[in-house]
Amino acid sequence: MTDVLPEVLDALRDVYDPCCREKGISVVDMGLVRGATTDATGRARVELLLTSGWCPFAARVLDEVGDRVRAMPGVTDADVEIVWDEAWTTDRLSPDAYRRLRFLPHPNEIQEEIR
Repeated sequence: MTDVLPEVLDALRDVYDPCCREKGISVVDMGLVRGATTDATGRARVELLLTSGWCPFAARVLDEVGDRVRAMPGVTDADVEIVWDEAWTTDRLSPDAYRRLRFLPHPNEIQEEIR
């Protein structure tokens, strides 16, 4: 599953992995939502990637995502699961999240300053 319903993304824009909360980077901006669908009965299925298999907050994030999706209009229940067949990479970060997580300027920016 790689389809992601826009309304699910909207519902998750203020759900944070505790490691990124202080930077204001949601699970959506982190690119952790791999898929989100609903069926005709209103049951939702959400697939999440983790930045690390050792994430101590995985259960907490799963619970919060599930609670948010279940609260959506028309959703009767939700299954939220971590998928392991795809690795999370920084390519999944939104441009804003990428900028917030960078500690050093991009090499092109340094070259421009030197000239």
